[in-house]
Amino acid sequence: MAEAVTTATYKLFPSPRNRDRDRALFEHEVFVPHPYALVDPPSYDPQGRWSLFAAYRLADGKNGQLVTYELAADAARFQARFTPD
Repeated sequence: MAEAVTTATYKLFPSPRNRDRDRALFEHEVFVPHPYALVDPPSYDPQGRWSLFAAYRLADGKNGQLVTYELAADAARFQARFTPD
């Protein structure tokens, strides 16, 4: 089991789908409040690096997923296109 990463905002559990087990947190974050939705960052054609985490938002106890992107345009593209299944 992957170790949790705790930030000021989230408790995060890295996805096994991250490239090379990358646990990097990139600057541009998108919280998806659907813990069981299929989130497939590569299908949104990112130009930069990304990482995916199961997330627990500390402020309100909401479970979901956090996608972080190296590039703001990638985060914006994901936000515009993503619809939970």
